[in-house]
Amino acid sequence: MTGMTSTARPHLNRRLAEFGTTIFAEMSALATATGAINLGQGFPDTDGPEEIREAAVRALREGRGNQYPPGPGIPELRTAIAAHQRRRYGLSFDPDTEVLVTAGATEAVAASMLALLEPGDEVVALEPYYDSYAASIAMAGGRRVPVTLRPDDTGFRLDLDELRAAVTDRTRLLLINTPHNPTGTVLTRAELTAIAELAVERDLLVVTDEVYEHLVFDDAEHLPLATFPGMRERTVTIGSAGKTFSFTGWKVGWVTGSPELVGAVRSVKQFLTYVSSGPFQYAVAEALALPDSYFEDFRRSMRTRRDLLAEGLTAAGFRVFAPAGTYFITTDIRPLGEKDGFAFCRTLPERAGVVAVPNAVFYDDREAGAPFVRFAFCKKEDVLREAARRLRGM
Repeated sequence: MTGMTSTARPHLNRRLAEFGTTIFAEMSALATATGAINLGQGFPDTDGPEEIREAAVRALREGRGNQYPPGPGIPELRTAIAAHQRRRYGLSFDPDTEVLVTAGATEAVAASMLALLEPGDEVVALEPYYDSYAASIAMAGGRRVPVTLRPDDTGFRLDLDELRAAVTDRTRLLLINTPHNPTGTVLTRAELTAIAELAVERDLLVVTDEVYEHLVFDDAEHLPLATFPGMRERTVTIGSAGKTFSFTGWKVGWVTGSPELVGAVRSVKQFLTYVSSGPFQYAVAEALALPDSYFEDFRRSMRTRRDLLAEGLTAAGFRVFAPAGTYFITTDIRPLGEKDGFAFCRTLPERAGVVAVPNAVFYDDREAGAPFVRFAFCKKEDVLREAARRLRGM
């Protein structure tokens, strides 16, 4: 093993050499070790609706899903997903050929990249981006091309000219996330129209991560890219039950799209997990049929928590970018006299008893993300109040 240093990782594919333990694992371990309030990793501290939990229990007891479910997902869930897309957005999908159930949105992203990219293809993605995007593109042998969302007085904005300039003859695919994690940006109708026109003009495929579709606030509106002219046949749309119903551990996600695109993703997915979450699929099918009042109450509750944490962070001295969607708040730590988000987050548990995540992990350009830190507000209100109190005393 000549020339190998003590930090070398000789058994890891060189495409993945830059990826180690995720920041979420590191910060959650730090929360456990210090007893700090964990506002880093995005999972709720309460379970979703009782009737949906009971639906999963019922499926277990009745022996539904305890063995391998069908590879594309159980028919009941595929039908429920199609009905949800039709009812909410006017999108019509064939449950048998245009819907695929996955092991959460993370597998949906990975399977889409592996299915749709050839080695050397370029993928334009909105930076900062969720860390699995970079890893999935790398596993597929693609090359990521970031287009950075930049902060202004209202939040983080997409520069459409920069997006157009990023597309080259080697570009195969646009990877779009709205509502956007970690910034909370919700792309507007005008922005989505421009993205759709660019995709049609340059004959690009588009994968859209829309897992926070039901978490939009104030005047923001979630508009699926597949509803825009020319996009139905070139878009893979990714959804998930975890964020909408607060069952992140169930790992039930899905993709919708044309038979050709969904078939390609299914061909890959069968060699990843093949199937997953058998009994939970039956429960999610029932969850998607919940009345509109559930989704409205859920959104209202999260908006209250957003405002509670935003007020606390502002009082503690952070510059707060109020999110239009998701359940994350991005802050700027420079008003606190700080500039290194990694150092700040690694010392915050000892200093204040709170855990957050440095946004720089979501950037290729680490300097661009250095002063930004993300907090999750999908927690009980009393937990958020206590976190705000601790941060004010920092």
